[in-house]
Amino acid sequence: MSNRTLISGGLVVTAADEIHADVLIEDGRVAALAAHGSAAAGAWTAERTIDATGKYVIPGGVDAHTHMELPFGGTSASDTFETGTRAAAWGGTTTIVDFAVQSVGHSLREGLDTWYAKADGNCAVDYAFHMILSDVNEGTLKEMDLLVGEGVTSFKLFMAYPGVFYSDDGQILRAMQRGAANGGLIMMHAENGIAIDVLVEQALARGETDPRHHGEVRRVLLEAEATHRAIQLARVAGSPLYVVHVSAEEAVAELAAARDKGLPVFGETCPQYLFLSTDNLAEPDFQGAKYVCSTPLRPREHQAALWRGLRTNDLQVVSTDHCPFCFRGQKELGRGDFSKIPNGLPGVENRMDLLHQAVVDGHISRRRWIEIACATPARMFGLYPKKGTIAPGADADIVLYDPHAEQVISAETHHMNVDYSAYEGKRITGRVDTVLSRGELVIDRREYTGRAGHGAFVHRSTCQYL
Repeated sequence: MSNRTLISGGLVVTAADEIHADVLIEDGRVAALAAHGSAAAGAWTAERTIDATGKYVIPGGVDAHTHMELPFGGTSASDTFETGTRAAAWGGTTTIVDFAVQSVGHSLREGLDTWYAKADGNCAVDYAFHMILSDVNEGTLKEMDLLVGEGVTSFKLFMAYPGVFYSDDGQILRAMQRGAANGGLIMMHAENGIAIDVLVEQALARGETDPRHHGEVRRVLLEAEATHRAIQLARVAGSPLYVVHVSAEEAVAELAAARDKGLPVFGETCPQYLFLSTDNLAEPDFQGAKYVCSTPLRPREHQAALWRGLRTNDLQVVSTDHCPFCFRGQKELGRGDFSKIPNGLPGVENRMDLLHQAVVDGHISRRRWIEIACATPARMFGLYPKKGTIAPGADADIVLYDPHAEQVISAETHHMNVDYSAYEGKRITGRVDTVLSRGELVIDRREYTGRAGHGAFVHRSTCQYL
């Protein structure tokens, strides 16, 4: 006996189209679309009809950069897979791609199995994994091939954090060569960590300990230099490259120059770089610690270049880098020493709304909103067309979005397991009304109806954006 749901009367918005259409869902997948009021749509029957009049019907968001339960700096990210995926659903995101971590001296398999165990049975929405490589050697290079076969098809390396995640240029080149051979996409945290550590040491010696100095030592030029170097290493290896959390105009310029040469180089930015700035890092009474993340927040004038990059497709994806730490007891570890503040911001619940506000503000179009938040991350990381679009055969990951509802973002009302909001008090036009994950209601007219364990691991193919 099939289970059918009809979504009727909404404006279906995908990366390709905007059409007033009804959507028929059968057994967790999109079965058909037909113009609202047409004979085809009129002939459909369903056990459940959802009225979408006055709302957008959009694909569920794909957040390709989250860190649930990430151990960092002697503590751990405050969202579990259960709380984090529930918050994602509230924000209209129906798939996350989180980062499994290899520890130095351990295998990739060990790291991946640890993350499988954290997520299994706990997620409200679907999830997949990237693999962080912290120790590139002959054994781990061979393991990369096995992981690609298992649907973990992207690998993140760090030019930052010496002694923790850092890889040198030789290790990066070897990993890129392996990715070029097995189809794995190399993701890069592009900051010159060796140089940054010198500047951190010098700043602390001068007594510059406040959160604002976190942004000052992680110089724009050290992001741009590392981005340039990563691009050249990828060229030598014949490998595509995806640069995560791009924050600075000069780094965007490096990506644009590479893309102008026709190179397969891609860039992601995050809402914090589009909406926040060093003004937040400079907030008094240690409040700036709430905004410490890496790459850091930049002066406001960098935002125009990021928006332009999103419009010209020099930046293709907006992810959150969701990595929340509570202000009390976690961010406070860095009182008197900014280098001890855990790096990361909460945001998985806010991304779709903030980007809709960008539509309202005229930065991007409606279709571009869906492209950078749903379709391209799905294509970039081998999830398309199962995720990221509304089309026959796609998973019925669908959001009814009210473009006229108004809300104020606040820690009082958000669902992330963290004691502050990075966007506290920000007024937004647009709000998630109803969310389906594989046809199952997770949010029903602003009521949470989901459950831990509904979310399934998604086996990814290799990058479909090349």
